[in-house]
Amino acid sequence: MNGIFFCNKCGAQNAAGSQFCSRCGTSTSATAGVVPAASSSNPGVAYPAPAYQAAGVGYGGFWIRVVAAIVDTVILRVVVAPIGMIFSGLGFAGGMMSGLPHAGFALLGGGVTLILLLFGSWLYGAFMESSSYQATVGKMLFGMKVTDLSGNRISFERATGRHFAKWLSGMFLCVGFIMVGLTERKQGLHDLVAGTLVRRS
Repeated sequence: MNGIFFCNKCGAQNAAGSQFCSRCGTSTSATAGVVPAASSSNPGVAYPAPAYQAAGVGYGGFWIRVVAAIVDTVILRVVVAPIGMIFSGLGFAGGMMSGLPHAGFALLGGGVTLILLLFGSWLYGAFMESSSYQATVGKMLFGMKVTDLSGNRISFERATGRHFAKWLSGMFLCVGFIMVGLTERKQGLHDLVAGTLVRRS
């Protein structure tokens, strides 16, 4: 019978029919612990699930990720808003002191806020998702982590690519984000581009 078995002494994998373990040399029975090889003749054989599935880990779905993104947006706004207000106040004061209309100066605060939100969201997302946490605060609240396709921590460069690929997901009526609810492993277009998964325990 085609298949494999595991040594009772060291646990090494051996081909069916071997009389001795290929690792430790222990005499073993070819029939003990045999795991049939996958073939069309054994359609009903159940094979062990991957480690992350066996541990009860799935994928972060569409709506839970939307809520996590809202949480992250609120956090960024809370951090950035006071800075924008300071610059806006300085512009207002400068306009009043010079006797010029302050409407143009007031735009300073809005411009600074926009720039800080753009750069802040990139740095926040990329640093957090490539850190040991592997997730932003919003994702951590719901037990989610961003990994590569093998379940490993991603680099800052890959996290950066994933962040800017979200701009692609947002184009054409946000179809790239909607894909999260349609794909088998809950991947949006940005996940497919960056080669990432959002896993949830």
